[in-house]
Amino acid sequence: MTLKILHRPPSVDDTERPVPRWAMRLAYALPLLLLPACLWRLPFAVHFTMGQEAQEGRLPAVWLSIPYVLGLSVLTEAIAILTIGLVRGWGETTPAWIPLIGGRRVRPLAAFVPAVLGGLILTVLFTAVPLGDDRSLTLYGVVDNVGYSSDAWELLATVCVAPIAAWGPITIALAIAYYRRRTARPANTAVCHGTSPTADPPGAQRRPGAGNTPRS
Repeated sequence: MTLKILHRPPSVDDTERPVPRWAMRLAYALPLLLLPACLWRLPFAVHFTMGQEAQEGRLPAVWLSIPYVLGLSVLTEAIAILTIGLVRGWGETTPAWIPLIGGRRVRPLAAFVPAVLGGLILTVLFTAVPLGDDRSLTLYGVVDNVGYSSDAWELLATVCVAPIAAWGPITIALAIAYYRRRTARPANTAVCHGTSPTADPPGAQRRPGAGNTPRS
């Protein structure tokens, strides 16, 4: 039995112009791509370090770590779900229930600029360049790589956390596709309406009987 979900994008037709299939799939896959990292960090809220070494004394108090970790995971998924607006109609026209701006058309740049800036920030935040000797270059400078008590814990962390590095580039790609779709020139109206470019203009009507005068 063929899994149709792997071959058919979500069925939506509420956008001004058709959304590319790859963009639709990426947007809907992004929250699922980030979910493992959100779940992986949850045990840190109660000071379970998931096999990481040298964490004693570095974690905040439980009363602070629980709301921080939970809030960070919820915020991550909320932003990922908000990215779906780049492929849906509510990213082109604001929902009617939003006060003041509900029902208004979203200008392409109003969505494109924040999405690109956010994607660039996410790319910088979650990009680490290995330098050797268990060190990496990050936004915070040269840092020591985190050690794990076993290879199994390290493998689990890599599988769960590594996909988050794609968050920024995916957001930028979706923003570019959104802007190109919203600002694309409309198709030739003559072709759209099924008329020939060489046909007479609508106001140019022939006189009655013209061309049908009987010959003597």
